Amino acid sequence: MLRILKKIFIFLLISHLSYIVLIRFVDPPITITQITSIIEGNGFKRTHISLDQMSMASKLAVIASEDQLFPDHNGFDLKGIKKALAFNKKKKGKKIRGASTISQQVAKNVFLWQGRSWFRKGLEVYFTFMIELVWNKKRILEVYLNEAEMGKGVFGIEAAARKYYKKPASKLTRTEAAMIAASLPNPVRYTVKPVSTYVSRKYPWVLRQMNNLDGDPDILKIIR
Repeated sequence: MLRILKKIFIFLLISHLSYIVLIRFVDPPITITQITSIIEGNGFKRTHISLDQMSMASKLAVIASEDQLFPDHNGFDLKGIKKALAFNKKKKGKKIRGASTISQQVAKNVFLWQGRSWFRKGLEVYFTFMIELVWNKKRILEVYLNEAEMGKGVFGIEAAARKYYKKPASKLTRTEAAMIAASLPNPVRYTVKPVSTYVSRKYPWVLRQMNNLDGDPDILKIIR
């Protein structure tokens, strides 16, 4: 029995390591979150495009909104995690604040499922470490912008640009990109069109952060 379990473990280890390496070069076929969207009747719209086919504004907007230290960390924002833990302890579960980096969100969106269990979080840490090790920052951002949910049944920046603004992602303006990025904490609830109160209040902040990050050499290396 122990020998069988050992073989199963080795098989699973080799399989998922191979898949991580494969996704470094090949777009994910479909994710658990996307399958769930189909099952729940929300549909599934997604069009994979390369990072070069995305406007500079769309790439800068998600970094400004979601993870301003993205070029500098190894997958985890330790200061952000400490602040989130302190905030959540103070609020005693009434309002939960997250501190997930873009890398962590890619790990969750591509390899795992949505949820807050400690088991899933542990797997997220592992997959985040692995993609930071095997991929580069450009690929992580590219996968994020192709796989992240950006509305009910809408996945990726190209599908979002087509749905909300009737244009390709390459043509998104700074304001349009900021509005999409502003919805990302909960894109089903915080809608871009019709624009929700949350998005209308947050996107000006995202634009200010984009202005602050303009010219940052580390960010430019990734988004150019």
